[in-house]
Amino acid sequence: MRIEVLPLEGPSPAVLPLEIAERKGLGHPDTICDALAESVSVALSRFYLESFGAILHHNVDKALLWGGVARPAFGGGEVLEPIELYLAGRATAAVKDVRVPLDKLATQAARAWLRSHLRYLDVDRHIRIHSLIRPTSADLSSLFNRRVGTPLANDTSFGIGFAPLDLLERTVLSVERELNMPATKTAHPQIGEDIKVMGVRTADAIHLTVACALVGRHVASLTEYQEKKAAIGRLATAAAYAAGAAEVEVVVNAADGTSEDSVYLTVTGTSAEAGDDGQVGRGNRVNGLITPYRPMSLEAAAGKNPVTHVGKLYNIVASRIAQAVVDRVPGAIEAQCCLVSRIGYPIDEPHVADLKVRLEEPQRIETLRAQCMSMVRDQLGEIGTLWRETVDGRIALW
Repeated sequence: MRIEVLPLEGPSPAVLPLEIAERKGLGHPDTICDALAESVSVALSRFYLESFGAILHHNVDKALLWGGVARPAFGGGEVLEPIELYLAGRATAAVKDVRVPLDKLATQAARAWLRSHLRYLDVDRHIRIHSLIRPTSADLSSLFNRRVGTPLANDTSFGIGFAPLDLLERTVLSVERELNMPATKTAHPQIGEDIKVMGVRTADAIHLTVACALVGRHVASLTEYQEKKAAIGRLATAAAYAAGAAEVEVVVNAADGTSEDSVYLTVTGTSAEAGDDGQVGRGNRVNGLITPYRPMSLEAAAGKNPVTHVGKLYNIVASRIAQAVVDRVPGAIEAQCCLVSRIGYPIDEPHVADLKVRLEEPQRIETLRAQCMSMVRDQLGEIGTLWRETVDGRIALW
C-alpha cells in the first residue's frame, strides 16, 4: 500500500469569491432511490446474518423511480397514476437448499422505509414496487468468498472524503434538515418531504434557493399558499443564521407563478407523484451534500454490499480519515483523502491512499507525516467492521 501525505495546495472553496453547494432532501426522488437501495441491502444483510451467520455477496445499487401522475389541489387532490419503482441488482439467491426470498425482502424493505419517511404517501395505492434482483454472478460470488481474514475488494474504484464542512456546506445541510425535522412537520404540516436546497455564496453573502413541496390538504387557497411559503422562507433563514451565516437571502419555490396551477403544490409531499423521476447515485454524496467545488466520487454508495464493495466503504473511510486528521493533528485546518482500490486485493490495503493536509504552518508537514500515515492505517484497520454500522443503520449515505 502506498500512502502519500502532501500539502493541500490551492485555495479552500471557503475563501473563493464564489462557491456552490447543494442538498437533495429526504423526499427528493433521487434521495428516495438511494434510501430504498440501502434499505434493501440492509434487509438482505440481516437475512443473511440470521440465516447463514454471515453477510453474503450482493450489490443492489440500481433503482429507478418513474414518477406518477397526480392532480394536486388546494384542500386535497389525488394521485391518478401511481409511482413505479424498479429495484435491480444482484444478490446471493440460495445457499445449498435454502432459498433467499429476494423479491419479498426487497419489497418489504422498500415499503417499510416509505411508510416511515413519507407521511402522505399511501404505499398501497400511490406506488408500485418492481423487484428485478437477479442471482449474483459466479465470479463475483467466488471473489467474495475467496478470503482468509480480510475481505477482498469487489471492484476497482476510488473513494473521496474531505473535512471539515465549510460555512456554506453546513448552512445548506442545516436548512434542509431543519425543514424536514419531525418537530417542524408537526408545527407546519403543509411542508412535504421533497425539499432541495441550492446554496451560492458570493463573498460573505449566502443565497439559498429552496424548492419545497407543499401538501394540498393543508393549504386552502392561493393566498394561504403564499403565506405558508413565506413562513418556510423564515424557517430557512433562521436555520441559516443558526448555522453561522452572516448575510442570507432565501428564495422559496422560485418557479411559482401567480395562478393556482403554477405553484409547487402536491398530494403526497414529493415531486415523485408527477413532477420528477429518480435514480440511485444522482444525489448527495456520503456526507449528505453535492459539492462541485470539492473532489467527489461518482460512485453510488447506497445499496452496495458493506463487506467488500469499496464503492461504499472507501467513501466512508476516506471521509473518516480526513475528519480524524482535522480533529487530531495539531494545526491541521483542512484535509482531503482519496483511496484507490484494486479488485481482488484486501480492502484494508488500497493501491493508493492519497492524503492532502492544509496546515496553519505548512512547513510542519514533514514532522507530521508519520502521524498522518498512522491515522490512515488506523482507519483502514477498522474497515472490516464497518458492516456492523451499516446493518445497524448508523451510517447515513445521503
